[in-house]
Amino acid sequence: MRTAEIARETRETKIKLSLNLDGNGTNSVHTGVGFFDHMLELLSVHSGMDLSVECKGDTQVDFHHSVEDVGICLGQAFKQALGDKKGIARFADRIVPMDECAALVALDISGRPFLNFEDKLSGKIGEFDAELVEEFMRAFAFNAGVNLYIKLLKGGNMHHEAEAIFKALAKCLQDAVKIVSDKVPSSKGVL
Repeated sequence: MRTAEIARETRETKIKLSLNLDGNGTNSVHTGVGFFDHMLELLSVHSGMDLSVECKGDTQVDFHHSVEDVGICLGQAFKQALGDKKGIARFADRIVPMDECAALVALDISGRPFLNFEDKLSGKIGEFDAELVEEFMRAFAFNAGVNLYIKLLKGGNMHHEAEAIFKALAKCLQDAVKIVSDKVPSSKGVL
C-alpha cells in the first residue's frame, strides 16, 4: 500500500500526519484552525486519499505556522507514499466550479518543485487569512516535488474561491497518482 506517516516538531508546531493514497477519503483532521480543517477534509474526500492530521500550533500568534507546517508534512508524506512513482499517470489538470467561482489546477509529479499561484487571495475567511492558501500550496508543492499551477478562472466569495482551489487540487492528485502502467512515466526512466 502507498502510505506514509510523518511527525514534525518545532518550537512553533507539533504535527502527526498519516496518508494513504489508495484510501476512500476517510479523514480525521484537527489543526486548531477551523477553516483549514474544512479545506483538508475536502482534499481528502475529493482525492479519495485517507488523511489523518493532528497539529498543535502557536495559533495564539496566528495560523501561519500551522498551515505552512501541515503543508510541509503533507508534501513529505505524499512524496514518501509515492515511492519510485512507477506506473503513475503523473500529469493532471482539472477545472472545478464552486457556485459563482471556478478554479483551474494543473500538476506534474516530476520531482521538480514549482508553484505558480496566479491570483493572490487576500482578506479574511472568518478568522483565516486567505493568503495562507498560497502558503500551504507552496509548502506542499516544494516538499512533494511537484509542479503546481493554480488559477482562479472566476472569483467571488473567498470561501468559495479557496474551496474550488482545494477541490481542483484533490481531483488532480487523484488523477495523477492512478496506476496506469508498469513503467516510470519519464523518458529518463526515473522521476
